[in-house]
This record gives sequence, C-alpha cells and structure tokens, in this order.
Amino acid sequence: MSSDALEIARSSDVRIGLGTMGRASERVIRKVFVTISPALRCYRDFQVGNGLHLSHNLDDYLHRRAENLCGEGACSRWGAKRPCFFGGAAAQPSGSKLPRHNEFNKPYVNSIGPLMRIKVHCQNRIGILRDILNLLVEYGINVARGEVGGEHGNAIYLHCPNLINIQFQALRPKFEGIAGVFGVKRVGLMPSERRHMELNALLGALEFPVLSIDMGGSIVAANRAAAQLLGVRVDEVPGIPLSRYAEDFDLPELVRANQSRINGLRVKVKGDVFLADIAPLQSEHDDSEAMAGAVLTLHRADRVGERIYNVRKQELRGFDSIFQSSKVMAAVVREARRMAPLDAPLLIEGETGTGKELLARACHLASPRGQSPLMALNCAGLPESMAETELFGYGPGAFEGARAEGKLGLLELTAGGTLFLDGVGEMSPRLQVKLLRFLQDGCFRRVGSDEEVYLDVRVICATQVDLSELCARGEFRQDLYHRLNVLSLHIPPLRECLDGLAPLVEHFLDQASRQIGCPLPKLAPAAMDRLSHYHWPGNVRQLENVLFQAVSLCDGGKVKAEHIRLPDYGVRQPLGDFSLEGGLDEIVGRFEKAVLERLYSEHPSSRQLGKRLGVSHTTIANKLREYEVGKTEP
Repeated sequence: MSSDALEIARSSDVRIGLGTMGRASERVIRKVFVTISPALRCYRDFQVGNGLHLSHNLDDYLHRRAENLCGEGACSRWGAKRPCFFGGAAAQPSGSKLPRHNEFNKPYVNSIGPLMRIKVHCQNRIGILRDILNLLVEYGINVARGEVGGEHGNAIYLHCPNLINIQFQALRPKFEGIAGVFGVKRVGLMPSERRHMELNALLGALEFPVLSIDMGGSIVAANRAAAQLLGVRVDEVPGIPLSRYAEDFDLPELVRANQSRINGLRVKVKGDVFLADIAPLQSEHDDSEAMAGAVLTLHRADRVGERIYNVRKQELRGFDSIFQSSKVMAAVVREARRMAPLDAPLLIEGETGTGKELLARACHLASPRGQSPLMALNCAGLPESMAETELFGYGPGAFEGARAEGKLGLLELTAGGTLFLDGVGEMSPRLQVKLLRFLQDGCFRRVGSDEEVYLDVRVICATQVDLSELCARGEFRQDLYHRLNVLSLHIPPLRECLDGLAPLVEHFLDQASRQIGCPLPKLAPAAMDRLSHYHWPGNVRQLENVLFQAVSLCDGGKVKAEHIRLPDYGVRQPLGDFSLEGGLDEIVGRFEKAVLERLYSEHPSSRQLGKRLGVSHTTIANKLREYEVGKTEP
C-alpha cells in the first residue's frame, strides 16, 4: 500500500478500515500490506457461499503477520488493542480478553447510502476471485458475504457493507481492468436474498396457516396466517411450544410413530377444529432419529368443502370453462378471445358474481404471457397501507415491524406475467397515482426505498361500478381510467342471459352431485319455473350456490320447488314508485290512467288500444274520455 494511500486513510473523514493511525502504526501496516499477497493465495480454492466472512480470516492472518514482522509486542504498541484492517470487528481467538471495539476495530457504520451489493460479470477462470479480492483488500474494503451466480458461473456477487458510492465509482475502472472482468454494477439483492424474499412472499400469500415444528415440539417458523391464528407476531413465533395452543396433540410422537405423511388429521387449536396435513422432515435415512421435525398445514374444518370446490373450479380455467349457452354471453367470449392476445391493459366491468376473475384468467391463458404467473389482488378488501405493501412490496427496514430484508410485492412476483386487480374502483387516491406511474413508465418504487424497479407486467382490472361516473364525481382519476380502459369487456348479469339458463342449471346440478357424491338428480318443472322468475342479484355465483344447496337437500333424486331457497333481498317492487295512497277505487283509477297514457302513444286510437288490451273500443273510448287521455291541448 502506498504512502499516499496511507496519508489519505489517516487524514480523510471516510474510514476505509485502517482507523486513525500513528507513525508506528503506519510502519507495521505498511510491512503487513507489502507481504499481503501470500495471504490471498490460500483462497484460490475457496468455495464462495453463504456465510463467508472474509474479513475475519484475513484479519487473523494480518494480525499474526504483524507480530511476526515487528516482534511479539507489535500490537501492544497500540495499547494492547488489535487493529481491524477491513472495516469490521476483528475475529478474536477463543478465550481472548482483548476488547472487540476500540478506535481501530470499531465496526464501520456506513451512513452514506444503503449497504452495497455488487455484481461482477466475469470470465469463469481459475484465480479471478483472487484477483478481485486483491483489489478490495488493497483498498481496505470488507467483504461480508459472497456468492457465485449466473447461468455458467460467470457472475460473482459481493456484499461490501462499508463500501460507499464514491469508492465504488473510483474502483469501477480498476475492476474492469482485471483480466476476464467484463463489467461491474450495483445490485439491490444477493441471489440468495432474493430467493429468501420470494419464498417468504409465497408463504405469506398463503391464506391458511403453515408451521414448521422441530422434534422437541417447538415452532421453528410460521407464515403470517399461522401467526395471526396464534395471536403473535411472526418474529415472536420461533421457540413457542405447539402444546401451548394445540390440545392433546403430541406432534413429535405422532411423526415418530407414523414416519410418513398424514393428511386430514382432526386437531383443535385455540378451541377451533382444524384438519391438519403433516409432512415429516426426514433425511435419506428412514430411522426416526434422522427426522428433523415436520411441516404442519392447518385447514379450518368448516371451510374444507369450500376449498375442495375452489380446487375443482380451477381445473378448467380457459375460455372452455366459461359457459356460453346464452347468446349474449357467447358474444362477450368472442370479443374476449380477440382481445386476449393483445398486450394492453384490459378493463372488465360486471356485477358481483358474473365471473370477472374467471374471464381474466382465460384472457391471461390465451395471451403470449399464458405460461407466466398471474397474481390477483382485491383492492376493496385491504386497507390502503396493506394494499400498497402487498402490491409494490417494501425495502429493508421500511417501517417498524417490517422484515429486515424487505419484501417483494405482487408486481415483482408477477414479472413477465399478468396482474389482476379486482375492485379497482375502490383503490385509494395514493395507490391510483402509483399505479398510473407504473402504467406510464413501467417502473415503481417499493415502500421505503428509492430504488426504481422496472418490470414488464400486463394489468387486467375488474370493477362492479361505473368508473366513468366515479371520474365525473372526482372519486377516480380520469388519466388512470383512460390508461386502464384501452380494452374493455362488459359481462351481462344473469337476468339478461335467461335464454341460456336451462343448460347452465343442468351443468351446476351435475357439478354439485359430483362434489357431494350422489346420483344426478332431476329438476321438477316447478323448480325450474322458480329459477326462471328470480332476479338473481348474485348472478351466476348465486345460482351455483343455490343449486348446490338444493342437491344437498333433495330426496328421491328429484329437486323440487321447496328445495330452491331464494332470499327476498333486492327483489324489485312490482309497482315501482307507484303511489298507494287512498282507497281501492282511487288506486285502480290512477293505475288505469297510467296504463292508458303509457300505451296511447304506441296505439293512438280507441280501436287499436282496445285490441292491444283485449277489450272493446267503446270501453277504451269511455276510459280515455274519463281520464282525459289523448285530449289535445287548446
């Protein structure tokens, strides 16, 4: 190391791991660094992997080298304190009483920007790692962890906690001057960190509790749903005994006794009954001593039927799974088939229960992105802060209680695929702004992070409300509406598709009988008549549920009218807003006058109107005269 570099290290406010030194310190450091290259040769065959603490190994070597070069008490001339050469706390020998923190080995906390992670794109050759580390050692840069990545092992990832941006910019040309190095750049995450975040995101997205239990009966890890069930935070879960929450359930003993997967075991957790799936964590040896524990998945016993239904409903997810017995619905599907391959935002409008998500999945599968992931988020079912973190993710330490490594949002998990946003009309103004920016520029920022993330994702939105009306009232951004409404589909309600009701009813009866495990029942004419005259506020979803209940209630293989249980909410009043004030003669008179006024414009003579109503033209003429209908104003 040159005297100029030492002078910079001594006088600069930016510490590079050498600390504030006196002249005696300089002489020792110079002798050590002059002979540093033999220390690096021992890393030629070093396997870079998770948990690599390079600074500890080199600090041990440099400490010993300083003692050898300058005598037994070399370090004691610094006040019996051991220097840290690479910016981190130096590793101490076992049983050492030397202080870990002093003016030389105090860990450097980088206050200029986030902890640096760099990716070196390089040739896969022997010794290239040594050359890269030589450069970092020369500048006193601590390497906390390293990984080898790339399709052919042609990328080296290094985590350098004390490397700041100004140093990185100065080192970039020197990196690229190393033989076989093609380029170097900053990255947000190490490959293992990204895999860890993705796994956490996937586990967090599961709506049912999943726990990992060791052979001592303690919980090792759990997802968010499990933590909510137990009533604790996710970071408080490790170490909690399962027996504290599960009654009469000895999981380790059960695993030892069975030594195989167990499905559907009924257990009681915090007073609620669950069906448990138990997957043992077992090595390649079959003896029970080799077991590490088990993964426990809990399903609420009162929702198992719903889960089975959801699994079966997803067996056919393309356009073939959409029933098209109605001419109106068939026309919608034809339009959707033409729009599906187009790589542009799609807006699907329709009432609740009409199958908006089913149509969105079909469009995704029929698009060039069909083999990529499709993620869905219900904007109406989450508070603003939670919806923002679920959609965009958050950076490390973004807020109190956040994961230290951050979290990937659905947008990043959907990279290259399709994002389905249901209830987009309920999205908060803040989220509308962030979504608009992503649609315009293809980039966004995680919560609590300044890093721009660029992604290629198609957005499909669904809404039950008229977004144009929301725009007129100032409740939805017009610019976002026009961005979303590039392609649009309107799914008609079931009451407008009654021409295809009979085949749809037969389909749901067959599906319900298969799920329940009973013979296919017949439908009585009176039951079909009851179905045909209902207004179906819940649309196809309600019809499906009503028929499932009817099949479960019927006896003798026939669904009767009394098995069709239809709620009366939302029923349209037959007279609408017609006034019922006064006696019967007055009400009937007002009604007759309203009928005549309504039909007279279409049948403007007593003979035509009489024929339309099935009475004599004399009767109609008298009524017209009595109610003064059709009388010309003077």
